Amino acid sequence: QVQLVESGGGLVQAGGSLRLSCVASGISSINTMGWYRQAPGKQREWVADIGPSDRTSYADSVKGRFTIARVNAKNTVYLQMNSLKPEDTAVYYCNVRTIWTNYWGQGTQVTVSS
Repeated sequence: QVQLVESGGGLVQAGGSLRLSCVASGISSINTMGWYRQAPGKQREWVADIGPSDRTSYADSVKGRFTIARVNAKNTVYLQMNSLKPEDTAVYYCNVRTIWTNYWGQGTQVTVSS
C-alpha cells in the first residue's frame, strides 16, 4: 500500500523556520522527490525538488531560504524552510515520482504570521 506521510507543518512568525518531512512507503524505484504548495484561492505551485543523485532545483520565490534534502535509505524527503514570510502560507504537498507514476501526500498546513 502506497503512503506518503507528511509532518512538520504549523504556525510560525515571520522570520522563523520550519522543517517538513515526508516518508514514502510502498513505492519502489523512486526517482524525483519534491514539494509543492497551494495557498488559498491560488493554484498549486512547485517549490523544490531533488533528483536521485541529489541534484536540487528551487522556485525563485524560495531560493536561498529553503533547502530540500533526501535520505534514500529511508525514502524520506525534507524541506528546511528558513526566513519564512507570510506569503509562504499554504498547504505543502510532498510529491514522489517514479518513471511510471506521480504520487502525492495529503498536505500539511504552514501558516506564517506577520
